[in-house]
Amino acid sequence: MIAEKELQEMRNALEKAENPLVFFDDDPDGLVSYLLLKRKYEKCQGIPLKVSMRDESLYYTVLEDKNPDLVVILDRAEVSQELIDHIRAPVVWLDHHPPVKRTGVKYYNPRLEDPSDRSPTSYWAYKVVQQDLWFALIGIFADWYIPDFLDNFEYKELIKGGDTPPKILFETPYGVLVKVISFALKGKTSDVKKNIEKFVKIKSPYEILEQTTANGKALYKNYDKINKDYDALLKTASESATKDDVLVFVYPSDLHSFTGGLSNELLYKFPDKLIVIAREKDGNLRVSMRSSSIVINKILPKALEGVEGYGGGHEYACGANIKKEDFEKFVEQLKKEVKKK
Repeated sequence: MIAEKELQEMRNALEKAENPLVFFDDDPDGLVSYLLLKRKYEKCQGIPLKVSMRDESLYYTVLEDKNPDLVVILDRAEVSQELIDHIRAPVVWLDHHPPVKRTGVKYYNPRLEDPSDRSPTSYWAYKVVQQDLWFALIGIFADWYIPDFLDNFEYKELIKGGDTPPKILFETPYGVLVKVISFALKGKTSDVKKNIEKFVKIKSPYEILEQTTANGKALYKNYDKINKDYDALLKTASESATKDDVLVFVYPSDLHSFTGGLSNELLYKFPDKLIVIAREKDGNLRVSMRSSSIVINKILPKALEGVEGYGGGHEYACGANIKKEDFEKFVEQLKKEVKKK
């Protein structure tokens, strides 16, 4: 867990800052975490990191342009010491991936105290702002987590019958909200910015689900349009499943990035398989892996041996970036490790 004293430190930093800049991972957990801060502290400016974990060029560009007096980093597994040293303002880093050691940064991570703590970044962002529970749950459920404060949820009818995270995600209206959030990050930067601005103004999940306001209607329309491509890919990927313990599905870069969402939903459909979803882009394959039983971050280093690429993440959910010509070797080595289990 993260102690209340540390949460208060983060609140104090946000309240004191006049020009806080927030970098966040471009998935539902990251976006919801940022929006929770933005809805509480309107002065926050957010930058989604739609780049691989080791590409830090965007940080430098934005920092020079914005000149913030506080930098907040949300839901990013890696931030280099070189980047932290470069930032002239105080740095707050809130994350939930396996801990790393850095200096010159206020680093908040529940796993520092308990390595088995699976609470996502949006859980702790909610603890910081202490408001918008219904909104926080979109990010929390998206990371397959049930929080201890669910009894306070005022829209329980929207998760009726969902007694586990995957059931909530794929059998209740809240799963639609997760996709609405996820798909809001797709497309041109200008469109993403407009979508984020709309979320700041939403006051109820029904504004989106029942399209009762202009902002809710626009966000649902965006989801509905992109979901057609997503469903088509999901169908193709499902049909590609064999008796093999590993389901591998590769799709081209001319479509939106759906690797995380597809891997999660395919794991729900095929819980006994290791799911490997890859999107080809710029000579690399960006990979998302999921499993319900295999500790992926333990076998990943072996799969990466002799491969040009890198990867990491949680026990049962990892990402990787692999050179196209090495992808087949990577998959073969991954399958060998799975057979040993």
